[in-house]
Amino acid sequence: MPLLYRYLISLCAFGAVSSATDLTGNWVVSQDMNDGTFRRTYFNLRQEGTAITGSIRVTQFFYKIASSTGGPDGFTIVGSMMDGKNERKVTYEGKLVGDELHIGTRRGATLNEMVAQRAPEGEGAMPARIEPPQLHKVADNSLARTPPMGWNSWNKFAGRVTGDDVRGMADAMASNGMKAAGYVYINIDDTWEGERDAQGNITSNKKFPDMKALADYVHSKGLKLGIYSSPGPNTCAGYEGTYAHEEQDARTWAAWGIDYLKYDWCGARNLYTDDEMQAVYQKMGDALRAAGRPIVFSLCQYGRADVWKWGPDVGGNLWRTTGDIRDAWDSMTRIGFEQSDLAPYARPGHWNDPDMLEIGNGGMNENEYRTHMSLWSILAAPLLAGNDLRSVPPAILEILTFREVIAVRQDRDGKQGSRVSKNGDLEVWSRPLAGGAVAVGLFNRSAAEASISVQWADVGVRKPSHVRDLWLHKDLAVAPDGAGFLATVPPHGVVMLRAE
Repeated sequence: MPLLYRYLISLCAFGAVSSATDLTGNWVVSQDMNDGTFRRTYFNLRQEGTAITGSIRVTQFFYKIASSTGGPDGFTIVGSMMDGKNERKVTYEGKLVGDELHIGTRRGATLNEMVAQRAPEGEGAMPARIEPPQLHKVADNSLARTPPMGWNSWNKFAGRVTGDDVRGMADAMASNGMKAAGYVYINIDDTWEGERDAQGNITSNKKFPDMKALADYVHSKGLKLGIYSSPGPNTCAGYEGTYAHEEQDARTWAAWGIDYLKYDWCGARNLYTDDEMQAVYQKMGDALRAAGRPIVFSLCQYGRADVWKWGPDVGGNLWRTTGDIRDAWDSMTRIGFEQSDLAPYARPGHWNDPDMLEIGNGGMNENEYRTHMSLWSILAAPLLAGNDLRSVPPAILEILTFREVIAVRQDRDGKQGSRVSKNGDLEVWSRPLAGGAVAVGLFNRSAAEASISVQWADVGVRKPSHVRDLWLHKDLAVAPDGAGFLATVPPHGVVMLRAE
């Protein structure tokens, strides 16, 4: 069903255009987001004979029209943009109806039609490019000495999250055992943003009427509040970004009491290349350091530009190493089991981030969620739950709060684990721990039960005196010769050991 749109622009305000005969003009569609903000899509079109040129700006994307067919009675335009090394395209169909442009995208046989009206020339244009700063090292903020633990709104709520939801998550985390297990951050992802005031200060929208009061509430629970933004003019969801307001926004967040920033590349790709990414993130790293409040800095740019090599230099405490995770076995395993080569880049205060947890969102079974938790712990990855904490089944809560597995992840030496061996769908991973111990994961990625063995020498243990099955919460007998260990592992499951 087509979305309902509220049209903000009156033709008489800009001078009505009657009897229009071509598509030339700046056209805007304004979608009421029901939170006090509007998402605007701009079609800046130029018709020259049978050719239509110009640009399309929608959410964080800015397309140049690469090809077209037709005219006012019916046309198709194809927009193109480069996203790193990949081309992204979008196709719109439309026609001129009086003084309105009826335009939309097609899904199968259905055209999702919107009505655009004329806007002043220049409205919706990309802002002028600000040259990125010269590179330098941002001082370490001494935060996140172990990988952050908490909750993020996106996986479960996406754009539906509200301030009341955040309060509910804080209540649940403080009382259900998660806080006691080490979870502390309550992080708001995209769609909290409002418009800027007359002085350029960012405001929150109607879903979050008082961000400082919300931070105070979260702090009263002994927890910390995180927020989201983008170095581009717009965020991923099309809300107000931080571009050209980095220092100002950092001061605002500090005044609100924000403790964590997730900074998502998104719209910045319209103004900067991947080669300039480090300098763009450095700008926010400097702004956070000058804001007067300790704020964990989370870089979200999908593993592009070898971020693990320069993330610490821009003040980053963690950096995304992959694209977005989904609540599905294929997505989780594709992401998680590709992290081995990045182990040398993790250390206290600076972590590889293979994205948030999907545990409890319903797309995987308990064996698969234990694999998710075990692998992220061996990877020394941040643990940011993405489910609704107000209604967690006991089995899922047990997985999220299992102390012996979390202890591996929070090991004080901060060394990331890596793959030891791979035999088809059977893998052995290990992680060195403080005091000479080692964590071992025997992972069965197949759909049938399987036996997996490990030789202690292969994981750096000469002859263990103590072996413990962490998920079973029990000590195991050690073979007298200390040669190795054999386990039966369920389908899509894991046996996780600690040996010393």
